[in-house]
Amino acid sequence: MKIGVIGAGAIANFLFEKINEQQQENLRINSVFVRNKEKYKHLESKYAVNLYTELDEFLDSDIDIVVEAANITTVECLLPTILKKKDAIVISIGAFADSTLLAEVSNLISEYKNNVYLSSGAIGGLDLLQNAHALGTVDKVTLTTRKPAKTLIEKEITSERVVFEGKAVDAIKLFPRNMNVSIVLSLAGLGIDFTNVRLIADPHIDKNIHQIEIVGDFGEATFTITNNPLPENPRTSYLAAMSILGTLKRINYNFKIG
Repeated sequence: MKIGVIGAGAIANFLFEKINEQQQENLRINSVFVRNKEKYKHLESKYAVNLYTELDEFLDSDIDIVVEAANITTVECLLPTILKKKDAIVISIGAFADSTLLAEVSNLISEYKNNVYLSSGAIGGLDLLQNAHALGTVDKVTLTTRKPAKTLIEKEITSERVVFEGKAVDAIKLFPRNMNVSIVLSLAGLGIDFTNVRLIADPHIDKNIHQIEIVGDFGEATFTITNNPLPENPRTSYLAAMSILGTLKRINYNFKIG
């Protein structure tokens, strides 16, 4: 599979190294879309990729699928154009809290027959949630996220503090960089208006911790995920980066699980 990547940050560099440098079977990054070609010129020789600053040229290059490794604004601005030509993997899933964008993307998928794959990011259990909700019988989905206090609030605190409690639709508006996980969980289950979210600033932890609780006709399930940071960038979840690589491998592998 020939891959085009949008972005050149921590997650993109993780993919360059793991796919091109370590030569993953049947995966190859050929093209990279960036704003500033000169700034990232070194990537061309280091990872044997081609850089593009014009979207149409990037999409017409030798690629089968586009990986977004940038931000919510990039998804909002570029995904509709991408879907007219290519499949896409999206990591900045918070963009789909915008119902207008979600509707537009859904229509483009139907019209152009291209696919959008949403990486699970820093959480898991989405396969169970989708299976449990296959008959629409999941009653409750709750996400409790704990993060180091200094990443959420400026004031120093000595005990944990709930900084948000409500629905996913409001969580992503107030904390767009912290609540992507709430949107992918919502899309897999009850939707952004019915997925419960608690965000806690905890001065006693140094990692992000996500706890997911699901209740329905199937029974009950609880998952807890403690995320190590990406070694190259402590602000990025290691699992979020790995989830893109995992998605690519699953797409490329004919033996499907789940």
